[in-house]
Amino acid sequence: MATAPRSLDTISLCSTVSSCPDRNGFYGGFQRTDKPKEPLSKAQIIAREKKWLYMIENWSTYMSKNYKKVRTYILSSLIEQIEIHLFCFQIRDRCRKGIPKSVRPKAWFYLSGAYLLKKKNPNVYSELLEKPGNPTTIEEIKKDKHRQFPFHEMFLDEQKVGQIELFNVLKAYSIYNPKVGFCQAQAPIAAFLLMHLPAEDAFWVFVSVCDVYLQDYFIPGLEVIQNDAGILEGLLKKTCPPVYRHLQKHKVEPLLYMTDWFLCAMTRTLPWETLLRVWDCFLAEGIRVIFKVALVIIGASLSRHKVRKTCTGLCETLEVLRSPEEHIVEEEFIINNMMRLNLRVEDFQIEHTRQKARRAKQKAQQEAEAGGHRRNMPTL
Repeated sequence: MATAPRSLDTISLCSTVSSCPDRNGFYGGFQRTDKPKEPLSKAQIIAREKKWLYMIENWSTYMSKNYKKVRTYILSSLIEQIEIHLFCFQIRDRCRKGIPKSVRPKAWFYLSGAYLLKKKNPNVYSELLEKPGNPTTIEEIKKDKHRQFPFHEMFLDEQKVGQIELFNVLKAYSIYNPKVGFCQAQAPIAAFLLMHLPAEDAFWVFVSVCDVYLQDYFIPGLEVIQNDAGILEGLLKKTCPPVYRHLQKHKVEPLLYMTDWFLCAMTRTLPWETLLRVWDCFLAEGIRVIFKVALVIIGASLSRHKVRKTCTGLCETLEVLRSPEEHIVEEEFIINNMMRLNLRVEDFQIEHTRQKARRAKQKAQQEAEAGGHRRNMPTL
């Protein structure tokens, strides 16, 4: 089994770090890979690059022709948004094939809508950097920035440009959106984006991810992630009933294993090449992609009866889910199985509605019980 990502922070550098970085800049850690990537033919690479470059260079015109405006519900952190633009199937399919490495940074900048945010807010990033920020928040960011991708060449020490720019992006966002401020789960996302984009562009993609794709995920109380945990459980019941029954039997609540997956958008969970492909899809299709990846990992990890039989309790089951076998998180396995899931947008909508109703009922019951308790209290 692969080493659980969270355990890597405590592993000795001497035992895990190579003298040379891999092709993605990792000296060690579970996201380092020495295995050569299976190359596409030069003709395939050039053809894909040309298609993406044409789309990016003609973005406004291309999108006005290839978007369809509809009145529907889209799940961005499963919050209803009316009259939005949906990506056409062509863009979705191109993202699922994988965006060419040479154009990925610019593609993400446009797919996320960050180019519009930057255009509408000129000089805002530099202005935010000039502000002092909340002292408590600033201290929290300083304490956390060295923990992000410690095996990557950009973040090896405080003097590296990575840690400096990471601090700047997180500080700027905490001032830009004081309602959220800073949450530790945001840091790996910001660091991940900085590996691909200039700091200001990374900031605006980060704003889009936090405020749209993962809307309200980082607000204290984590109500949205609790709601999404219930939705994931409902979707698992539909896609893999035996695994769902196993988790119910051993009282394995989704929040025990999926919180890090969702809050960090898989940046601390998946091997690097898999993560890049998942983010290609995530920025085109939204939070549904994270749900699907989670369902693939859960289903594949516990699909065999033999494995479920060895998981005799909560702890054993969590160990399997938190440390999936290497083949389960490989690039092609995740993407292919994600696309094979028999889930429609309507399935997400149905589960979203169910969870809202369930939580509303729970809240009403709690308020009624609290009211009854107050009435029964003796008067002094």
